[in-house]
Amino acid sequence: MRTIVVGTRQSALALTQTQQTIDKLTAICEQAGLPFAFEIKKIVTRGDRILDVTLSKVGGKGLFVKEIEQALLDGEIDCAIHSMKDMPFELPEGLVIGAIPEREDPRDCLVSLTARSVEELPQGARVGTSSLRRGAQLQALRPDLAIESLRGNIDTRIRKLTEEGFDAIMLAAAGLHRMGWKDRITAYVPPEVCLPAVGQGALAVECRADDEELLSLLARFDDDATRQAVTAERTFLGLLNGGCQVPIGAFAEVVEDQVKMTGMVASPDGLRILRESFQGQDPVSVGRTVAEALIGQGADRILAEARE
Repeated sequence: MRTIVVGTRQSALALTQTQQTIDKLTAICEQAGLPFAFEIKKIVTRGDRILDVTLSKVGGKGLFVKEIEQALLDGEIDCAIHSMKDMPFELPEGLVIGAIPEREDPRDCLVSLTARSVEELPQGARVGTSSLRRGAQLQALRPDLAIESLRGNIDTRIRKLTEEGFDAIMLAAAGLHRMGWKDRITAYVPPEVCLPAVGQGALAVECRADDEELLSLLARFDDDATRQAVTAERTFLGLLNGGCQVPIGAFAEVVEDQVKMTGMVASPDGLRILRESFQGQDPVSVGRTVAEALIGQGADRILAEARE
């Protein structure tokens, strides 16, 4: 029997979604009679160590995966469970995403003690978020809101809602769902109001490209519709060279054999928001078409200014 060592961050959410993934892989192994066991190895990433600075100022994409990917390359672990939205477009040579399981709810959500929706928030309300993307789209909808940086794991952020006097905080719904905290969600924010991050709600199971035995197992865990949607979104991200320093959002879904996607680029203040939608059968082509359309509208200039 081979023991697969699974690397993960050590936050409560990361450990929860890793254990949930291992439980599903174990069930697949038992059903197929495959000789695999699993154990977890916790790894601290740079993003976990730097909590007092906004993501946009400390490097963005890759902050929560680089140390884990190095452990994969060094053979210390066999695979890693990441939140897809943390994954840079380009993977290190020798690594692949072996499985993208079925996606959780991709939407953002509002957690508030005083309002039942973004529209109901009081004039000048303080809203906490770690995301420039959320902040820009909120400012576009409600220029009166005071958007403030809020870092930390989701349990920390929910605690800060009351401790630091926020009117509301915005989070990814998927994390609250996985933690069993649906009852804490005040309202879901539809993609028409706030487009989610690329890959939000999806997981990535990363492994070495030459580990054929493990790749064969992970293929049984892959969800084709989720992979197509995420491929379109990540193609869009790659062409715009996006990270956490710039407000970029995208959401794709497979509807009747067509990949439908909307992409967004915004200035951090929310004064300029560009959106474009497209659908087609090839996810790479869909992602590229939306990115090129936005570049044609001036997205590259907005992104260049945001990076400066």
